[in-house]
Amino acid sequence: MAHWLVVGSNGQLGHDLMAVLPTTGHTCVGLDLPDIDITDPESVAAALADVAPDVVVNAAAYTAVDAAEADEATALRVNGDGPAVLAAAVAAVPGMRLVQVSTDYVFDGSAAQPYGEDDPINPASAYGRTKAAGELAVLELLPDRGYVVRTAWLYGVNGANFVKTMLRLAGSRDTLEVVDDQRGQPTWSRDLAEQIEVLIAADAPAGIYHGTSGGETTWFGFTRAIFAGAGLDPERVHPTTTDKFPRPAPRPAFSVLGHDKWAEVGLAPLRDWDEALAEALPLIIAAEQTNPH
Repeated sequence: MAHWLVVGSNGQLGHDLMAVLPTTGHTCVGLDLPDIDITDPESVAAALADVAPDVVVNAAAYTAVDAAEADEATALRVNGDGPAVLAAAVAAVPGMRLVQVSTDYVFDGSAAQPYGEDDPINPASAYGRTKAAGELAVLELLPDRGYVVRTAWLYGVNGANFVKTMLRLAGSRDTLEVVDDQRGQPTWSRDLAEQIEVLIAADAPAGIYHGTSGGETTWFGFTRAIFAGAGLDPERVHPTTTDKFPRPAPRPAFSVLGHDKWAEVGLAPLRDWDEALAEALPLIIAAEQTNPH
């Protein structure tokens, strides 16, 4: 079993990693701002010296996709420079490994079939460019001990996310219009946390992995499934198109990621998105009833 440091432990994925790791026999320490600043080499060095982890997971990120269009420098500092600082610090400690959580936004969304782990990236937004910079830094600085795990459409019990937003809107609107021309893979953050543990525990080769659920749907299809699972009428959800909701950052029309790498290293990929949603939804609803916004 390993000793883990979860950076960004207050976030959605960080929260689930901190819950999952002890159940699989590991020890873990979670750090977030202000206790660690991944853009500050001294802060990172001090944290690594204090925690002395075997594995570091970077779940910290600048995730304001639209705001990044107007402030790419800040996004780059967190999403690009931060992982580079972490990777350099990890590289200085023999045997220590780093997992960098990345995104489907490193692709431009113009494909018609799932993106492979080794397909060329071509980010179309500031957020995507900054996350791509973080990927490259980790892969270059830690070719044998660096893991990039790309995820997408993430939701969970902790933090703000699409599922919670749709459930709240269901309580205040008779009908909802949701885009039906963006395809992707809704992914439960707990499933991703468990998959990251499996990846490292199996001592899988370093490199790029796609941490998204199996299957695919649109935001419209996802919302109808949320309504149905919550005992609401899915006919209240109506399809619309992306151009009806103009945003500063372009959204990928096709964010489906392929999972061939898992089979190559002898591991099962994540389960299908609808199966995960069926298990996650009651937990999210219960949490929202306990802590209403």
